[in-house]
Amino acid sequence: MSQTAEKIDFKTEYKTLYGPPQKDFVLVEVPPLPYLMFDGCGDPNTAPVYQHAVEALYSLSYTLKFMSKRAFGRDYVVGPLEGLWWADDYGAYTHSGRRDEWSWTMMILQPDWIEAGHLDAAKAEVLMKKGLPGVETVRLETLDERLSAQILHIGSYADEAPTLARLHSEWLPQNGLTERGKHHEIYLSDPRKVEPAKLKTILRQPVRKL
Repeated sequence: MSQTAEKIDFKTEYKTLYGPPQKDFVLVEVPPLPYLMFDGCGDPNTAPVYQHAVEALYSLSYTLKFMSKRAFGRDYVVGPLEGLWWADDYGAYTHSGRRDEWSWTMMILQPDWIEAGHLDAAKAEVLMKKGLPGVETVRLETLDERLSAQILHIGSYADEAPTLARLHSEWLPQNGLTERGKHHEIYLSDPRKVEPAKLKTILRQPVRKL
């Protein structure tokens, strides 16, 4: 990311990563990207730790944004919430009634000039002002997904299963590819403000050639 006087928007900087088509899967090459990460497990609709993760990630991300503006004169739009999802039994992930068996890492993309020391300072500030649970467990880590298949899903999260089934049972085999790494979702809509049928979510799966 180059320095600029304008406010950086990751969805514009990485247009191919944040603008897949809805009609079919496409392959993208994802560069190594730095994220704030919070690990957890359980049903995201009922597990308190999931809400803790979202609150901690957004609070730290906005604190880092304002710190960056003050310290470096570099401003940016806080990125969307993203998540890595998996389960020991793949059937648990595709079956909505077994969400308590899910594991996840919730994430928010950061600019590449944010370092571990900045995160430590942001943690201290958030803990002092808000005392949010789980803030101290958030880490800054680079995610290296490389070749990935992705598609734009419009609709409720519960309706993703047929699209994912098509990816794994049809599209990947037909294109000589197989899964590598964890299922990745990027939430372009705020579920508090958008009705389920209109939610926009990018579904991404790192892959490798057979």
